[in-house]
Amino acid sequence: MTSTAITNLSLCFSRPSVQSDTHDKAVIASSSIPAHLPPNHILIQVDRFGFSANNITYQALGEQPHFRYYDFHAAPETDTVSSKTHGLIPVWGFGSIIASSVSKIIPGERIYGYLAPTRYLLVPVSPSDVNKHAFYVPRLHLPADRRPYNQIIRCAGDPEYTPSALGEDLTMLYRPLFWTAYWFEDWIFSVGYRGATAFLVSSASAKTAFCAAYLIGKRRAGGEANSNVKIIGLTSKKNMAFTKGLSLYDEVVEYGSFTSALGREKWVYIDVAGSDDLNKRVFAHFQTLASGELITSVALGMTTLAPASEKATSLDWNTNTFEASSEIPQLEQFFMVEWLNVRKHQLSLKEIFDRQHRAWADLMVDCVLWVRLERVSGADSVKRAYEKIASTGFSPDVGFIWSMWDDETAAAKL
Repeated sequence: MTSTAITNLSLCFSRPSVQSDTHDKAVIASSSIPAHLPPNHILIQVDRFGFSANNITYQALGEQPHFRYYDFHAAPETDTVSSKTHGLIPVWGFGSIIASSVSKIIPGERIYGYLAPTRYLLVPVSPSDVNKHAFYVPRLHLPADRRPYNQIIRCAGDPEYTPSALGEDLTMLYRPLFWTAYWFEDWIFSVGYRGATAFLVSSASAKTAFCAAYLIGKRRAGGEANSNVKIIGLTSKKNMAFTKGLSLYDEVVEYGSFTSALGREKWVYIDVAGSDDLNKRVFAHFQTLASGELITSVALGMTTLAPASEKATSLDWNTNTFEASSEIPQLEQFFMVEWLNVRKHQLSLKEIFDRQHRAWADLMVDCVLWVRLERVSGADSVKRAYEKIASTGFSPDVGFIWSMWDDETAAAKL
């Protein structure tokens, strides 16, 4: 570490609550990090991170009171950017510790965690909350159930860590959203799929969506679930070929023609798109006798940049009740950390870890050919890549690996 301040670059986003015509939606902010760390802090060099529809969800819900994704990492303070006007989208990524004022953590460690789209990240650490597997960032301003997001994993003690560029890339792309899909499927299976004979999944080309389909299919193939349960994907015309090619859905239908494809089944609707217009069409269709019975509808993500209206309600984990209005059924909002907190009282930690380890090992074999990886390096290039996505949307067959460094393989010289 040098004796002078470090220049940092961060990709920041205007907060919807203050956004105006004079604000850029995405900006690169240059700021300084002090040479000497405050007590009980670490400085992480963020090498690279994944960016997917999952991060679009974080952005869309950045200021939503139940989620508060913009409250995990404060935006830098500059002449044009502040934490009041801008936010940092949390990203899952890998980095290395380059400085530490925590005695149990030494520079040089490889880490994985809930980082930010920045070159460097300075975070506090609770000295009493450090173990050989992980340590935690104290965020007392957030609810206690956000603890899984506060965890920074020490790769040397992580049984799921694959020490290769491909292993890290696949981890960044799939680990966050896969566990959302995994624990969603665990929840819906724990209540007997609510008697469903068919699942309808919107935004079927999104990773969260097709990971959920993958897990339902594995449960079905293993004989634990009804062997006749159907998995139907909803997607756009341009994503039809990719989604069908995954071979994770029994049938894939276009948004414009799904009404003719839904038979008289008992349906669970999994909403990954987060589109009000689509949801109104789906719910209206299920009100007809020809479409069968809609048992429940669950919001599992949001792949559009425009957030849906806040009609989603939290699940009642104790009663697993489902409430519907007389016109449009309410979407239950699945939030992984809430269900995982319930499971921690039902299963031992060993059983949870063993289940996750088996599921992850299977995924690392099965997912390799699902998407191709595309790397983007350099702050300006990352900003342009984001703006292209914001304008044209995601290409589902691409997994984005971004780095704010011009040469992500080169260690910073401090």
